[in-house]
Amino acid sequence: MDLGLKGKKALVTGGTKGIGRAICELLADEGCDVALCARKADEVSATVEALSARGVRATGRALDVGDGPALKAWVAAAAEELGGLDIVVPNVSALAIAQNEEAWKSEFEVDLMGAVRAVEAAMPWLERSEAASIVIISSVSGREIDFAAGPYGTMKAALIHYAQGLAFQLAGKGIRANTVSPGNTYFEGGVWNQIETGNPALYREALALNPTGRMGRPEEMARGVVFLASPAASFVTGTNLVIDGALTRGVQF
Repeated sequence: MDLGLKGKKALVTGGTKGIGRAICELLADEGCDVALCARKADEVSATVEALSARGVRATGRALDVGDGPALKAWVAAAAEELGGLDIVVPNVSALAIAQNEEAWKSEFEVDLMGAVRAVEAAMPWLERSEAASIVIISSVSGREIDFAAGPYGTMKAALIHYAQGLAFQLAGKGIRANTVSPGNTYFEGGVWNQIETGNPALYREALALNPTGRMGRPEEMARGVVFLASPAASFVTGTNLVIDGALTRGVQF
């Protein structure tokens, strides 16, 4: 299937590792120019170099998505550099699951407001696009109560609500908005890799919950994101795509 992404301009937050990196790579393979950000400058530079080697234009900046002015300034600069924006993928998470006020503040600023600010900053360019798409990365923790209930799960649920609201509000402008809710996703250096070594009991418990007998891979999540972002999904908006290997039990109507 031709996804119709060649020549499109995409922006991805948290694009150097895990799901974000896989999204950037797949977008590049489909012919998208890509702008990305992450906290560490060396990892941003290495990722930009790797994406450029795939034959597309790539740019990036090291920044904290929780810093609203810095995020908005980067989105504007990236759009100018790429010559527009067609796709925005807010992907960064604070991964704050502690039950304290600092975790609530971190989840609010990074997960929720990081997405809101990125979308708002990109809106002038999305409004000019003929195939504008917003895909926000949520989580299965946003629709079921699990060990991450609290700040993380609450903000992930809020992102789904936010995206569905955008879908309704922006439909008349031809801008689509969806969410992808990944299940447990394993990659080297990722949170489940860290839990595997630091809290093996929790890792075994989480692994046992999935009837497939394994966790997901970043590229499996990225495929859903890139499809939803593409013109091939031109009539899909306001949906939450769960990619979890049948981990969750709740029925989505």
